[in-house]
Amino acid sequence: MENFRVKRGEYEITTDKGELDFDVIHGFLSQSYWSSGIPMDTVKKAAQNAVTFGIYHGKQQVGYARVITDFTTFAYLADVFIAENERGKGLSKWLVETILAAPFLQGLRRWMLATRDAHGLYQQYGFTPLENPGIFMQVNRPDIYNNGKNN
Repeated sequence: MENFRVKRGEYEITTDKGELDFDVIHGFLSQSYWSSGIPMDTVKKAAQNAVTFGIYHGKQQVGYARVITDFTTFAYLADVFIAENERGKGLSKWLVETILAAPFLQGLRRWMLATRDAHGLYQQYGFTPLENPGIFMQVNRPDIYNNGKNN
């Protein structure tokens, strides 16, 4: 897959993994509610095995998202964040719009994500609660990065 790149004013979104700032990504994700304590090696491996979207203000990374996909039928949107000092500028909306419009992610049957607090954002782009959650199953290890200790 060729690198994808879009610009808006002083900001840019790209799938170029060579531009990812793993200190920024790990710094945010290791403190987030969904991946607290995640090791740097895990962050890097997850990025390597997914389509990554970085948001940059100049050379500074200010946001991130990963898409886990087969490029044909299914995609899972994960690890979406905007740096605290860049919030309120519409960057999360632009990031989600850009991801959903990416030409290599068209025609998928199902998109999924999990969020505790951003339902309003994702509902703007067609995401809804599961119609039949009883058919979905999971193996969930929420404390895997903290040696089994709850936060």
